[in-house]
Amino acid sequence: MAKNYFNRYVWLIDLIRRRGPIPFEDISHAWAHSSLNSGESASLQQSELPQRTFFNHIEAIYDTFGIEIKCDRSRGYYLADSEDVEGAGVRNWLLESLSMNNLLSESRDMRDRILFEKIPSSQKWLPVIIDAMRDGTAIELTYQSFWRDEPNTFEVHPWCVKLFKQRWYMLAKSEGYDAPRIYALDERMLDAVPLKKRLRIPAKFNAEEFFSRYFGIIAAEGKPAFVDLKVDADQVRYFESLPLHASQEKIAEAEDYTVFRYCLVPTFDFKQELLGRGPSVEVLAPAWFREEIAGEIKEMTARYE
Repeated sequence: MAKNYFNRYVWLIDLIRRRGPIPFEDISHAWAHSSLNSGESASLQQSELPQRTFFNHIEAIYDTFGIEIKCDRSRGYYLADSEDVEGAGVRNWLLESLSMNNLLSESRDMRDRILFEKIPSSQKWLPVIIDAMRDGTAIELTYQSFWRDEPNTFEVHPWCVKLFKQRWYMLAKSEGYDAPRIYALDERMLDAVPLKKRLRIPAKFNAEEFFSRYFGIIAAEGKPAFVDLKVDADQVRYFESLPLHASQEKIAEAEDYTVFRYCLVPTFDFKQELLGRGPSVEVLAPAWFREEIAGEIKEMTARYE
């Protein structure tokens, strides 16, 4: 049931985002034709959305996502913070991903013509984790790290979730560790049981700010550095249309290349991203990072000699 309601919230946000401002009558009518409505009891199958239930959903959406749905009497319901929802933050990734899952559920007859990249276990564990985040409660997590022979069961307090490379990750405070740690919502997460124990997230914690110094999900120690990348001309538009990092800026341009600058901590995730770009991307600075990338390339070349 919790999962069903979670999907409802995402469906409702997505509907209002796409068609808002939208009258309640149109929302109710859309719900009557949604495949998510077919899971109710026989007496309520394909029924329109009761107004009281709708208001309850609005409150739950605000509590869960921090998204406020307001009403204009002459036009209907709309997202009060639509610009924030459409931004590049974690919340936008969450809504986009889950909205796609809902869309696929409603388009069963076209599944063979809609192809997408799988996000392991997202629907299984996200509702439990987000409920704990909303309620400020702990989770008993059973986790099998790739680097351990046996799974461990321990208590965690979720701080935020983030999508990266088709995998959802949870940043959580764990027993025995001073700093929060990252846990993947894939086959490594064997179980997540909600607990009644209430915990407080640090008042100054901001998820977007926490990850702003990094590319990906590895939050390593170290100070941000200015990283300059020389990008071949045929790849520049890809970088411009989808920046590697929020700090990306163009600092030089020539006929056959462009130099982009980033301010971040050059972690393993960032290094792997650059290596995956092949010879179209060259690290110019800092010198120590350029040497590190060059060393990786030499090792890769040696494997093929």
